[in-house]
Amino acid sequence: MLILGVLAVIGELRGIDFPTARWFFEASRDVFGLKWKTAGGEFLWFGWLSSLILVVGGALLIVASFTGGPPNPVTLRRIRRFKEIKRGYYSLIILLGLGAFAALDQVVVGKEALAVRYNGKWYFPAFTPTPFKGSDFGIEGERVDAPVNYRKLKLDFKKGDNAGRGKVIMPLIPFGSTNDTLQPLSKSLIEYEGIYHESGARNPYFGLASKFHDVEEGKIHMRFTLRGGKLSGPVDGWDATGERVYSAEWVRGEKTREKYSGSGTLEGFLAMESSELRAMKYHPAPPIPEEGNWLGTTSQGYDVLAYLYGGLQVNFKAALIFLPIVYSIGIILGMLMGYLGGWFDLAMDRLIEVFSNMPFLFVVIIFSSMVPVQFKGLPIILAILILFGWMGITALMRTAAYRDKERDYIAAARVLGAGTPRIIFRHLLPNTVAIIVTLVPFTMSGLVSSLTALDYLGFGLPPEYATWGRLLNDGLSNLSAPWLVSSTFFVLVGLLVLITFIGEAVREAFDPKKHSYYR
Repeated sequence: MLILGVLAVIGELRGIDFPTARWFFEASRDVFGLKWKTAGGEFLWFGWLSSLILVVGGALLIVASFTGGPPNPVTLRRIRRFKEIKRGYYSLIILLGLGAFAALDQVVVGKEALAVRYNGKWYFPAFTPTPFKGSDFGIEGERVDAPVNYRKLKLDFKKGDNAGRGKVIMPLIPFGSTNDTLQPLSKSLIEYEGIYHESGARNPYFGLASKFHDVEEGKIHMRFTLRGGKLSGPVDGWDATGERVYSAEWVRGEKTREKYSGSGTLEGFLAMESSELRAMKYHPAPPIPEEGNWLGTTSQGYDVLAYLYGGLQVNFKAALIFLPIVYSIGIILGMLMGYLGGWFDLAMDRLIEVFSNMPFLFVVIIFSSMVPVQFKGLPIILAILILFGWMGITALMRTAAYRDKERDYIAAARVLGAGTPRIIFRHLLPNTVAIIVTLVPFTMSGLVSSLTALDYLGFGLPPEYATWGRLLNDGLSNLSAPWLVSSTFFVLVGLLVLITFIGEAVREAFDPKKHSYYR
């Protein structure tokens, strides 16, 4: 926490986008209500408040680790018991590994280069808030003032006009989770005895195929229709400027007519340098590992693997914000209700009954639909979920406080002069740790399911967030692209199973019938 908070502050002051740490100030800039207008510009109160909480909280935890005395033997026995339950223990290790992997952020997934070496100087676009322009790397023409396409720049440094003048280091997955629509993909065709096949496929190819002026930019020279591996159907052709100048018709491998309206001769147009014949894969495109798309693309043209990674980041960010807030509200209200009783308990009970009788998902959908699109974001959706998410832990903590407030150790604390806050947080709360720790995994599982359901129904996060619910909806809308549903189902169920295994192991390890303060 301390390191993350310090990196966030340093990054904001020095203009460095550190992985994960940059999110607090980015969210403060982009989400409505998380910044204040001032005479000198903007005050990003959410970013500074989050950084302060991380720094102070991390520092207090470090101090407490040195001043808190020896570990509680009961807690040590519970931890040993948890480690003995291998399914839950290994699931926790995997989940923590996924969290660390998601925290790497733009180092793993992104369309901006990690590093660019040009004319003997190093640049780090992925860690720089201000985007570089084409002129910064010797790009001329129409792209001189446009943001740099680093995938294209990498090819230019290899075989383009800038060949040998620099080097580009891209992330592990060189595509953005969102806002990075790819050109229609293509795959090489192999001709065998006059019949075209896809590489690695035995059956003749059916569908569209093209020859390209530039494969990377998707500039088509000629587009054909193939049936049974032979040219059969209309043919269209474009010149180097993108103007359609050619049309023809093929029937079972034989040309029946053609028309040319461009400058120069027909023979010159047909003889233009272009790529080999390649199968066209319009979005959603299937997996093409040789193009770097290991799980294919979505209907919007986003890389599925990068989109899944973005969805994983959203789930972890949501959990890190949602869980502390919900449990803080639930623990404080529940303890006060159980310990104080009286009119406060009655009033809160009636409020919880009202909220509990509302259909949760429908109410959240109504609230979500009332928020204007320009104001939507992760904080707004989480605020709606928090509004209804605190009641379960509140009821359990109320019961625990009612049970324990008449015990002798509470009476002894009163006699010694302990006030209500001290009794609640120093005496009652430590004896309810088993309840809290046991519930956390199942609350996280419910959060992931709720976010996925809302995004699937179209009432969740806006499109600039990568979400598994929207990807699942995309897959069910395109049943001819089974890689969308299958990949989403695998990661969603896998994450929920990991969390469930952890919850079951924690529940067994912290079972008060086996380890109790009062035995």
